[in-house]
Amino acid sequence: MKTLLSLFLLFILFACSPQSNSILNNYSSSDLEGIFKSEKINGCFAIYDLKNDAKLSFNSERLDSAFLPASTFKIINSMIALETGVIQDEKEIIKWDSIHRRYNEWNRDQNLESGLKYSAVWFYQELARRIGEERMKHWVEVSDYGNKNINGGIDVFWLSGDIRISPNQQIDFLQKLYFNQLPFSQKNQEIVKKIMIVEQTPDYTIRAKTGWAARINKQIGWYVGYLEKGENVYFFAINIDIKNSDDAPKRKIIVSKILDRLQLTK
Repeated sequence: MKTLLSLFLLFILFACSPQSNSILNNYSSSDLEGIFKSEKINGCFAIYDLKNDAKLSFNSERLDSAFLPASTFKIINSMIALETGVIQDEKEIIKWDSIHRRYNEWNRDQNLESGLKYSAVWFYQELARRIGEERMKHWVEVSDYGNKNINGGIDVFWLSGDIRISPNQQIDFLQKLYFNQLPFSQKNQEIVKKIMIVEQTPDYTIRAKTGWAARINKQIGWYVGYLEKGENVYFFAINIDIKNSDDAPKRKIIVSKILDRLQLTK
């Protein structure tokens, strides 16, 4: 009799417990693994459904491993530059130094909008030099960004220095940005969210940033951001090994295929 009563109570508890209705629950890690294999890429991926508190991931061990942020650091670098006043808004121009670089889009005057869109390294290096080591260190620390170590040179530490961040930490950081919970003014966080838009349709908006740590022996690539759809938001991060330049576009290709598989971009 006690056993039957216990089973009945467990049934009632389970029936009354809130169940996640996340679309992510319809898929498994093997679905993600198949996409990585189809592109012949080693890496990891995670996506978090905020409304339903659900997560889907592949290669969970790597998701907690820390890597150079490379150009994903431009997200926080933009906010620090705005907060310290070294640049006033997303429209203020910094003159091109007339040094020709490998990408034509870099060889011109830049502002935050174009600098982030084209990932203009020289522009963000100039911002970092204007910010200076002391202020940069302060804002990275109070933002709890990665391991918070900016050693390695004020204008290269995110490319080849000691700072490291994991894919899971990237997602945590993006959530704080989404909710304006970073230690920057709401205005400056909103500016950065605006210039992060990479795709916008009537059904969804994607805000994201790529990264490619190319100045190290084992090169890695990033694509981190979030997708807003209806009343929900999905945060994502991919980190991959880059063997050659042909692998670099696969950061976005894999994410695009995953979002499509999850029916988030349909």
